Amino acid sequence: MEQGQKLLVAKDIWKNYGTVEVLKGVNLEVAQGEVVSIVGASGAGKSTLLYIVSSLEKADKGQVFFEGVETSQFTNNQLAFYRNHKIGFVFQFHHLLPEFTAIENVSIPGWIAKSPKKQIETRAKELLDFMGLADKMNKKPNTLSGGEQQRVAVARALLNNPSLIFADEPTGNLDSANAQSLHELFIRLKNELNQSFLIVTHNESLANMANRKLQMKDGLFV
Repeated sequence: MEQGQKLLVAKDIWKNYGTVEVLKGVNLEVAQGEVVSIVGASGAGKSTLLYIVSSLEKADKGQVFFEGVETSQFTNNQLAFYRNHKIGFVFQFHHLLPEFTAIENVSIPGWIAKSPKKQIETRAKELLDFMGLADKMNKKPNTLSGGEQQRVAVARALLNNPSLIFADEPTGNLDSANAQSLHELFIRLKNELNQSFLIVTHNESLANMANRKLQMKDGLFV
């Protein structure tokens, strides 16, 4: 897909939890090679929108298109392929497996995809090197700092060359120095690897680094 082409398009997304209207007809687009941030108060609907457009939750109404295909039409196999190959996730908590080394944690999406072992290992090493963690490949998560753990999680999200990374409060658990370093990493990934991101964040400095910053209030963009 070429730079600037629409990667993700969400149209008229509605979501209720019981009697509470969380999303009220939201529209969103993310282009190839673009970093889009979503900011707003807690309860504005940011994370709910992120989970719907990334297929982790279903909307009550509306459509989500990824690379021109409506995601609600995916079969279970297509959905599994989409989640494993087309998109990546970075959450507030790194969710690394404590008994696995850094390189093993990064390799997990490749194992799920049943990619060739050598190919997985080469890619995992390249990514950890890119993240500045070449000397930490065989370390377990509990021996890494918070910032290093989150960079391992980013490398894991990138292993299968996804078109789009979804990040939900990726710096929420980091101190300001590590948060800043993760922001710079995202921008470097965009500039050097043409990586696209949709980031939900309370961190204004990260939000302002994006190509576009969207403000959400009461279930709508303002």
